[in-house]
Amino acid sequence: MQVILEMKNITKSFGGVKALNNVNFKVMDGEIHALVGENGAGKSTLMNVLSGIYPYGEYDGEIIFQGNSCLFKNIRDSEKIGIAIIHQELALIPYLSIGENMFIGNERAKSGVINWDKTHESAKELLKKVGLKENSNVLVKDIGVGKQQLVEIAKALAKNAKLLILDEPTAALNEEESNNLLKLLLELKKSGITSILISHKLNEVIQVADTITILRDGATIETIKVENHDISEDRIIKGMVGRELTDRFPKRKPKIGKVYFEIKNWNVYDPLIDGKKVIKDVNIKVHKGEIVGISGLMGSGRTEFAMSVFGKAYGKNISGQIFKDNQELSINTIQQAIDHGFAYVTEDRKNAGLILIEDIKHNVSLSSLKKISKRSVINDDKENEAAVTFRKKLNIKSSSIFHKIQNLSGGNQQKVVLAKWIFAEPDILIMDEPTRGIDVGAKYEIYSIINQLADEGKSIIFISSELPEILGICDRVYVMNDGRIVGELEKEAASQESIMKCIMQSNRGCC
Repeated sequence: MQVILEMKNITKSFGGVKALNNVNFKVMDGEIHALVGENGAGKSTLMNVLSGIYPYGEYDGEIIFQGNSCLFKNIRDSEKIGIAIIHQELALIPYLSIGENMFIGNERAKSGVINWDKTHESAKELLKKVGLKENSNVLVKDIGVGKQQLVEIAKALAKNAKLLILDEPTAALNEEESNNLLKLLLELKKSGITSILISHKLNEVIQVADTITILRDGATIETIKVENHDISEDRIIKGMVGRELTDRFPKRKPKIGKVYFEIKNWNVYDPLIDGKKVIKDVNIKVHKGEIVGISGLMGSGRTEFAMSVFGKAYGKNISGQIFKDNQELSINTIQQAIDHGFAYVTEDRKNAGLILIEDIKHNVSLSSLKKISKRSVINDDKENEAAVTFRKKLNIKSSSIFHKIQNLSGGNQQKVVLAKWIFAEPDILIMDEPTRGIDVGAKYEIYSIINQLADEGKSIIFISSELPEILGICDRVYVMNDGRIVGELEKEAASQESIMKCIMQSNRGCC
């Protein structure tokens, strides 16, 4: 097997902080090479250097692809020679068709006139190759995230990609979609396409990777050849964090008090489809100091329920009752929800949780400007003090409170989201996929923060697609399916099997 890519002594800095420090990375032709590490380890930065997003001159070191030294000025330069990067945030235009998206910037045209017959004919062939049966005339907005991921891969293949870079490709996919994507990578490998896979899902890495390179603090720690896929997750984690991580979830002795928060007979209708009920007669209660999980498959209604409770941020014709400390509340806006002591940590931190072009300081104060202002004038000293306090308290790794959010790792971005809501001093926190797309080390830190909030008497609703996470951190679990609560399990009775049993049996009655 020959070397297709070699990156030598790559060094890249941001504002005096070294994101990459003499990184060496070698990929063999026709393999699936996994790149793993904690958030902020330098994985995405290294791939942005490789793809030309960070052009030659903005980093030190050398890139050699198929024996030739490369000086990429932009991403088009890397695409021309067969390197294609697929980011976690998909670069598709929702209101264009699948076929149109696949050939943007790579149009099937002659003399400036697009040949649409040839476009859709080529699209059909490529969609078949990636296992997507959709018509190429279908709009991207009308297909799910899993299918959109396949469109991105087909789009890369349309550019004759020899090396695919996939950055967290399964982060937003359910189990079935993830398995289909991994099978596709193995099929592409058979046809001679090399892949670099960045993922925090170590079980998936072990399943498909031929080689694993571990980065830590911007440096290459080791490269492991995976023989017969017999390497353990613990072995990889040790390389990532520099120590044994014997317990994925921090220890906690719950201090559960009285029922503090209750939802009764909650119903929500789809805001776009008339007559479609999304949430159906949901009843839940949460005690003081309790972490209550909501588990369910993708599409079960968990996020819709959470957003509808948080100031009716989702849905229409919403009915039901909200009680806090035995007092019924009327909450019709997000501001009213915040004023009543609610916080909502969204699953989509980049689009709905943070202002990426702003710094840590301004993001932390976003939900609580009243606390740092007088007569609508913000007290800059108080804002600085709050940001400094939470940067230290939550161990947000950054150069200062003026560090731009878009330049933080995913785990540190999530800590800023938490800082924003903790600063608001809420009584009830609704957390929707709070650890999505972050590594095991950052997850542990966030679990510790959540535990501390519970110990302070906060009532916490914890939504997650990862069953081990639900079981590891929650005191009690509600199971949702098709917009209904179909099971309620105490911690001792909760297991992956009992949760799935509730879902499977929900048409015949809950467990």
